[in-house]
This record gives sequence, structure tokens and C-alpha cells, in this order.
Amino acid sequence: EERVGVVDLPTIDLTHTQINLIESLVVIVSLIIVRWLLLRAIHRYVPETEDWYQTRRVATYITTIIALISLAFIWLDAFDELSTYLGLVSAGIAISLSDLLKNMAGWLYIVVRRPLWLGDRIEVDGTRGDVVDVRLFRFTLMEIGEWVHADQSTGRLVHVPNGVLFTKPMANYTEGFEYIWNEIPVMVTFESNWEEAKAIVQEEIESVSVDVSAKASEGLRKTARDYQIKIGKLTPIVYLSLEESGVVLTGRFLVSARKRRGIEERVWEGVLRRFRDAEDIDLAYPTVRTFYRDPIDVRTESSDSGTEPTPQ
Repeated sequence: EERVGVVDLPTIDLTHTQINLIESLVVIVSLIIVRWLLLRAIHRYVPETEDWYQTRRVATYITTIIALISLAFIWLDAFDELSTYLGLVSAGIAISLSDLLKNMAGWLYIVVRRPLWLGDRIEVDGTRGDVVDVRLFRFTLMEIGEWVHADQSTGRLVHVPNGVLFTKPMANYTEGFEYIWNEIPVMVTFESNWEEAKAIVQEEIESVSVDVSAKASEGLRKTARDYQIKIGKLTPIVYLSLEESGVVLTGRFLVSARKRRGIEERVWEGVLRRFRDAEDIDLAYPTVRTFYRDPIDVRTESSDSGTEPTPQ
């Protein structure tokens, strides 16, 4: 007899799927057990907390990569092609070790392009300091600033991953030449002889800048070979401006990036001594002044309570 209206459905190979599930479970459990045994054996030789953390992290990465490759062999028939195999392996490594690979690429960038090196003073991601170590995955700074003024050391070491160079801007204080511009604002009263004060500030900043302009100019010329830098005026100069409390004389001069605080102290000592000896120069400070257009009638009260105040 012919069977009418019956549709033959495709059969599902449950046996093959079950085998794949069993093999996958065996692989995962085996890797977990192997990882646990290895870490237990290694732990006797790696007691330090930081080193032990790194060891466990590397073991997790390796286990994950092996698991991904093993599961791909079990479930994907396309693994017969070498290109597909290499592509999946590369993708697994890139996902599992993305941070480490980024840091390694950052190290290669440091070695080839030299945006920073040992001894450089830099600022990256809000942290400033001198580079004291460069390694495969990170570089180390001797921190400056924070609660310490004038770019002096705090005593803390800051470890920065190399990959941050690809995502955050970095400033190098000493690349090319070791001088940076520094400014010292000096405020004198409106009644002071500001022309003499300006000359004093000019002489004091020139006294700490002997031969600096020539050295900075030579260093800047060398740096200009790699960067589009226009060499302008490098000699000390004093700019004049006005504020509510007085006349501001801003001395601008080049100074070594690591000597800024000491140089500022020398300039201020010289300025204060000479201002002290000048009778017509006074330092200004925040004040409030009141001006009257008409004469003021000043009266004093009489000693007798019954008499009118006497005009003065």
C-alpha cells in the first residue's frame, strides 16, 4: 500500500552530538584538573603574592587558549583547512591576551620610536615622574608633584602599562633638550616705580640664565630635525600686565626641567633683597580701595554730651 500525505523528516544524528558533548566535557574537566595540579606544585616555589598572582594569570590564559583550540577541533569540521585553523588560533590568542599583546606592542614602540627612555621626565595619564625602568609589559616612574610642589619627587614608584601610550597623551619634559619655559609673576603696587621693578626682575632672571639660551638653542636645532619646531626668542624677558591689586611683572625664562624649584628660589631671593633696598617699590597684595569725589566732612564728638559735634 502507498502511504499518502506522509512527509519524511530528516533524522538528527544524536549520537555524534552526544559524543562531541562528552569530549568537550572531558577536555574542560581535564584542563581544570591539570591547571590545579600544576599550580599546586608551583606554589611551593612562588610564595610571593605578586608573583603568585602573575603565575595564576598566565596559567589561566594558557588553559583558555588550549580549551578553545580543543573545542574547535571537536565541533568544527572546517579545521581541516590550515588557514582557518591559524585564524581561529590567532583570534583566541588575541582575545585572551589582548592586554599583554598591547603592552608588548607598546614596548616595541618605545624601543623603535623612543618617545621615552631611562632618565626622561614625562607626564602620562595625569602622572608625572622620571623614567627609572622600562620592561616588556610596563615602565616605571619615580613620581613627582602631587602633594610636593615644584616638580620634586614624592618618593613613590608608579608602574604604568606600556599600552597606555596608545590611548593617552604623553608629555616629555626632556626629549630633545632638557630646558622648559618657566614664569615667575611679581606684583608691585600701582604707586611703585614699576619701570625700576621691571628692570630688577629682568636682571635677576638673566643672572640665572647665563649660557642657558645658547645651550637650549643648540638642543632645539637638533630636535627640529625630527619635529616641525620654529625656533623663536630664547632669551629671558619680562612681560607687564595689570590686575586689580597692582602691576604684574612676569619673568619668563628657560630653566632645566629638574632645577625649577632651586632656580625660582634664587630669583625670588634676589628680587626681594633689591626691592627691600628700593624706597619707591612695594610688593602688592589683595586690597580694597575707596575713592570719594566730593570733600568729606569729618566731625568729632565733644566731651560734653549736651553740645553739638565740632566740625573739623
